[in-house]
Amino acid sequence: MMQQFATKGYDIVDFEEKADVYIINTCTVTNIADRKSRQMLRRVKQLNPQAILAACGCYAQVAKEELKRIPEIDLILGTNEKNQIVELVEKNRKVCEISDVMHQVEFLDFGTTTYTEKTRAVIKVQDGCDRFCSYCIIPYARGRVRSRKPEAVLAEIRQIAEKGVKEVVITGIHVASYGKDLDKPDGLISLLEAIQKIDGIERIRLGSLEPTLITEAFVKRLQKLDKICDQFHLSLQSGCDETLARMNRKYTTKEFMEGTERLKKAFPEVSLTTDIIVGFPGETDEEFAKTKEFLRKIDFYRMHIFKYSKRKGTKAASMPNQVAPEKQEERSKILRDLSRENEKKHQEKYLQKELEVLWEEKEEEYWKGHTKNYILVKMKSDENLTNQITKTKIRKNEIDYLIGE
Repeated sequence: MMQQFATKGYDIVDFEEKADVYIINTCTVTNIADRKSRQMLRRVKQLNPQAILAACGCYAQVAKEELKRIPEIDLILGTNEKNQIVELVEKNRKVCEISDVMHQVEFLDFGTTTYTEKTRAVIKVQDGCDRFCSYCIIPYARGRVRSRKPEAVLAEIRQIAEKGVKEVVITGIHVASYGKDLDKPDGLISLLEAIQKIDGIERIRLGSLEPTLITEAFVKRLQKLDKICDQFHLSLQSGCDETLARMNRKYTTKEFMEGTERLKKAFPEVSLTTDIIVGFPGETDEEFAKTKEFLRKIDFYRMHIFKYSKRKGTKAASMPNQVAPEKQEERSKILRDLSRENEKKHQEKYLQKELEVLWEEKEEEYWKGHTKNYILVKMKSDENLTNQITKTKIRKNEIDYLIGE
């Protein structure tokens, strides 16, 4: 959307600045996301009462009637209407355009996007999800699995490489399903092998992955790609088989464990990260204890902990034995503490070692960047290191990052 505005001669300004047009790309993954989206939408007219305000994205897709009750909003657009954003803004009238994504069968390609403010570019290759986990509203907001044609993905990455961007992040709503609708069961790994051959790209990072993707065959092909970043985000959600079954997750803890062991064997410096939901309906103290023990066995570098959020329209919303908020908070704190403990321990092993870092930006006197396995490093330097990969010796372990020189 930024690129479409920039192409038409608009200047992109910081969100807190006074602007003529404000675009809020809403999220609906939790009730908190809904609330934050509404708060942000109401804030805009305080910045400029005459501005045009557009709400688009997932919350707009599933809750247009709620958004219609916010008088400040001028445009309400669904997930498929983003490619008309400039045209609809310039009409300067109240509009609500939302198509039924459940009937969308092809990936809606917005064309080659080279607009990026960062040294890494996020490349969306897939949309939609067919998994229908019992707690999740996203399939209803994004529709069924649709994969972007490989030639379109590769054309975009070649153009990005020509701009000097060294790292691409391959992402989607359920990126493990890439190629399923194109009759290419090995679609994702074949795409990664093609990206590996593009000159100028030095790192290929993967977004959140379904654990069932991590088969012996997949990992065998993946480890041959030297540009692949050895950091993998595997969405676990629970370390208890009974809870996973109620969530309608399509794997067991045993299968998940086997996948992580394959990755650890193939990538010696691998960083594994995950998402965990605490307080899912019916989660007993015994089930939570199983999750905690399983997380200790896997030894994740970092864990993102979410308290279960009831989503209207999902099966989990009407399940019995909803867990009390104070119990959710208690369990959340226990796992956050475990995550911090793991992070500190993993970072300790890099002290006095040299790591390759892709430098992204300078904040005050420190340059910030990430290693291939996505550990944040900060370093003082008077040189302009933007978008450079250099070796740095790690001298200190701080909370959330390492200090190098």
